[in-house]
Amino acid sequence: MSLRGGFEQQAHCQLFRFTGQLDAYSDKQFSEFVAAHRSAGQPLLVDLSQIDFIDSSGLGVLVQLAKQCTAENQAFSLVGNARVVQTVKLVRLEEFLHLYPDLQTALGSLAA
Repeated sequence: MSLRGGFEQQAHCQLFRFTGQLDAYSDKQFSEFVAAHRSAGQPLLVDLSQIDFIDSSGLGVLVQLAKQCTAENQAFSLVGNARVVQTVKLVRLEEFLHLYPDLQTALGSLAA
């Protein structure tokens, strides 16, 4: 299964939604999609709640994106399903990636 992405400009953030697998075969596709749609300023929110699988390459591309956002003073947040949350917590990146359990909580924190 491949990775599919979507982009939606929200009132308080740039929302990226992905489905499929975020792994060594799709990390470049992920980076290119985000780079093509991302703009400076508004917070960036990545929704991985529909991701079936994430591996270390997927985590690596998320860390790179979070570092880019930090360097540009742009807020970065991540939403994940149980599988994503477990993987992120396993490597203790939940605080660095600003991990949220669901989209509503993440959107609420950005609107505050």
